[in-house]
Amino acid sequence: MSILVTGSAGHLGEALMRVLRASGTDPIGVDLEASPFTTRVGSIADRALVKRCMTGVEAVIHAATLHKPHVATHSKQAFIDSNITGTLNLLEEATVAGVRAFVFTSSTSVFGRALTPPRGAPAAWITEDVATLPKNIYGVTKLAAEQLCELFYRTRGLPAIILRASRFFPEEDDRRATRDAYEDGNVKANEFLYRRADIDDVVSAHLLAVQKAPALGFGRYIVCSTTPFTPDDLPVLHSDAPAAVAQRVPAYVEVYARLGWKMFPHIDRVYVNDRARAQLGWRPRYDFA
Repeated sequence: MSILVTGSAGHLGEALMRVLRASGTDPIGVDLEASPFTTRVGSIADRALVKRCMTGVEAVIHAATLHKPHVATHSKQAFIDSNITGTLNLLEEATVAGVRAFVFTSSTSVFGRALTPPRGAPAAWITEDVATLPKNIYGVTKLAAEQLCELFYRTRGLPAIILRASRFFPEEDDRRATRDAYEDGNVKANEFLYRRADIDDVVSAHLLAVQKAPALGFGRYIVCSTTPFTPDDLPVLHSDAPAAVAQRVPAYVEVYARLGWKMFPHIDRVYVNDRARAQLGWRPRYDFA
């Protein structure tokens, strides 16, 4: 199958290109930046470039995006050009080319304000059915791109799968207070309880989505490590996370003591991957344990 991967110079795009090449596939990688994994250099906001890239393509994995950290460095128009116009160009040309599967890398940031419960409330249990309330231009444009994908499925019959990815980036946390209080490995380990996925698992979710898209037609899925928590844990999680974790994963206490690590005092949300496991057949390999 001929696969077009956008954002091929990025963290996820490179990982996808590496795995696809290793499997014997010869994917087309497009990115603004030249890299060992980019075969076409250019912007997806350029409709003519997108058209040229789509020749002979059977599936698109659209991972190119301006990310949340770019909110501080890029204009709102830049987000619209990349995340909305670029997605529209890809959808239009994918439809013309008769693409069989369109997989869009979205983000749990589309949930926005729904992720932060008020003081005294339980932690939020986040499934695909939670209302989206984006709180910045990144979340707004990712949600708009999701809606474009759904529109093209409803009106043009383009099989489209949306993957709302949780954190998988290797960079340190963007909050200085967190960086100052915890080692980076400690932060990431804590996040595997409720808001992080390993890059290997994110890649496998995308490749499964390519396979499943023609049969499923359309779907939105949260991509996150499998949490050990249940809804019964939510009140304690938000008030005393170490106690909730000790109840579900008691071995963590000894391991963290040996490493000199700390659990977060409060956890405000839990991402739930049940639908991705049930409908995509996704089996993430990495979790908190």
